[in-house]
Amino acid sequence: MTPFEDSAPFRTFILKVANRCNIDCDYCYVFNSTDQAWRHLPVRMSVDVALAAGRRIGEHAAAHGLPSVHVVLHGGEPLLAGPRHMDDLLGAVRGAVPPGTDVHFELQTNGTLLTKAWLDLFERYGVAVGVSLDGPPVANDLHRLTQAGRSSAASAVRGIELLRSRPHLFAGLLAVVDLANDPAEVHDYLASFEPPVIDFGLPHATHDDPPHRDDPDNLDVPEYGLWMTRVYDAWLARPEYRHSVRMLEDIVALSSGVHGAVETLGLTPPTSVVIESDGTIEGVDTLRSVEEGASWLGLDVFAHTFDEALRHPKLLHRQYGRAALAEKCQSCPLVEVCGGGYLPHRFSTARGYRNPSVYCADLEYLIRHVQDSLRQHGWNAYASAAPPPPA
Repeated sequence: MTPFEDSAPFRTFILKVANRCNIDCDYCYVFNSTDQAWRHLPVRMSVDVALAAGRRIGEHAAAHGLPSVHVVLHGGEPLLAGPRHMDDLLGAVRGAVPPGTDVHFELQTNGTLLTKAWLDLFERYGVAVGVSLDGPPVANDLHRLTQAGRSSAASAVRGIELLRSRPHLFAGLLAVVDLANDPAEVHDYLASFEPPVIDFGLPHATHDDPPHRDDPDNLDVPEYGLWMTRVYDAWLARPEYRHSVRMLEDIVALSSGVHGAVETLGLTPPTSVVIESDGTIEGVDTLRSVEEGASWLGLDVFAHTFDEALRHPKLLHRQYGRAALAEKCQSCPLVEVCGGGYLPHRFSTARGYRNPSVYCADLEYLIRHVQDSLRQHGWNAYASAAPPPPA
């Protein structure tokens, strides 16, 4: 059996509906990284592209017998598409996917442009909305300023509070870790908005451009792992918390032999694909943080199927699992949980992606902390803090 014959189909389709943003996050892999492809892409996705994407999604779902798919509206800032145009895009995608496949829409936004009109539109299409916020205003403003260099925190919080008025649309909060911020304070502040999920992401970094550390001369100190263990402890300390913390839940799930929910951990092949505003297809768009053209496949929804993307040489690493990892990772007892770390974080010019993650020590420390906690306190301590991990 060839890798393609045994490959997992795409189930999540990320549509870049707007290729500009109203804030200027200094860590953004779209606008402030090595790859500057956004400069040559349409500001908004056209309805023609959305229709073509919808047809390809339906075709892929039918070919692989998928009863449902996830379509994530992304950017840039997707709300810059405008409500009327977004309505047209949502209608085009839903109309192009055959009735036998359910389409679950999601959207990731900085929250600053949310209005009642937007929520009314999302009600009609059942769009679940996630908001990016790095913590209290002082923490958030370290990286997430407006284009004019002003705080975006108050506008984001207004958007979150508006979204909370329709909790069935609230998908959760996404925060990027910064060692300068207090982890428990950040966690508890985000938890105060009662999101169903808090998703912490590590800053994108490579071996050529390593992450900031408070003690760069001592790379064996797992500063990011220590930070996340304090989040874990804060999460468990309050039994009234009912939200999940996705990275931590995935560690618990993978440690228990259950598949995780995100692509950053574990050995399960990723099942997401990106459709740019001009219709081009990318596998992992966060590879823009690696080097110019790293995410480019030379495919588009007008001329190519998603099965062709599955067969693309740049994506075949998804099918090889452990064999695609560095030798150190292949023999590591934690590989089933960390999966070698997120693909962009493994990169070096010298060895490509066959390196341990730049966060290897951090992931090891965090995973062992969580596993030790589970052994010490048992499953009940975890279950009291959050719902069971995803299947």
